[in-house]
Amino acid sequence: MKNIYILIALVIVGLFQSCSNVDEKLTESNIDITTPGLNSTDSWLRDNYTTPYNIDVTYKWDEGRVDLNRFLFPPTLENVIPIMEAVKIIWIDTYSAVGGEEFVKKIAPRELVLIGGFNLNENGTRTLGFAEGGKNIVLFEADLINLKDKASITRFVRTIQHEYTHILNQQFRFDEEAFKQVTPGDYTSQWFNPADRTERFDIANELGFITDYSRLSHTEDFAEMTATLLSNSAVDYQAILNNISKRIIDKAVSNALGQLDATATATEVKIATDAATLIATPQAEKAIDLIKQKEALVASYFLKQFNVDIYELQRVAAENIIKATI
Repeated sequence: MKNIYILIALVIVGLFQSCSNVDEKLTESNIDITTPGLNSTDSWLRDNYTTPYNIDVTYKWDEGRVDLNRFLFPPTLENVIPIMEAVKIIWIDTYSAVGGEEFVKKIAPRELVLIGGFNLNENGTRTLGFAEGGKNIVLFEADLINLKDKASITRFVRTIQHEYTHILNQQFRFDEEAFKQVTPGDYTSQWFNPADRTERFDIANELGFITDYSRLSHTEDFAEMTATLLSNSAVDYQAILNNISKRIIDKAVSNALGQLDATATATEVKIATDAATLIATPQAEKAIDLIKQKEALVASYFLKQFNVDIYELQRVAAENIIKATI
């Protein structure tokens, strides 16, 4: 027993000597803690996005943020501030004016990523943007925006309105079951067929969808309805619906006239036109009614979940689109 105690004592002494003799030096950290240098664009983005809204805007190239199988590139530096100024006016300022100063501060992507050019898909379509888990929004085609053209600006910001709707939906779900039941059997992963965009839109509109992409799923349908409302004035939005109705009737008339012989008389043409119009008018009215049902669900969602009148949001957004056009 005495020998065991002696052995233990020797081991302990050896350990103390071992610890005291080893001089462990810490290596230098691999973390870069130096203050990054900010150019004028960085400073503007920090003052207008990061500090007030906790949104980081990334425009510099980072291969970890993009699909390396695509030909993508960062936006031109001088385009960044004008683009993001327009985005702030149309998106952030609109929600702040109607929903309150804290609206975007509380619910927002924590990062906006700008990509300069097209993001082309194998099916022939283009991805204009996407939201990842409510954390960031990636926006493509930043270098293709014409800030002097209202339609060009609207097309770009419409993408943000669409993706921001997804983020709002992740915070508060809309009535998905009610929305799905409006056009329950017409959603499809093959929404991009046929290849001709006009033909694709005609099919989607006839089925009660505001755009062709709306047919992908009920969540995309909801976001497309919201984005369409917020990227068009009330007058322009009604014009879209009127045009959908007109195209449905015109298509039916065109098909009917195509069945006539080249020798058809004016009377026969009129009869065929009137008959096709009579048959197609209820079809057009049904398509518009389905879209209006979806619109009502969007309006109800914003009012119930955020106490926001979607039509007031639409009015302010339309005014801000004009304000943002150089």
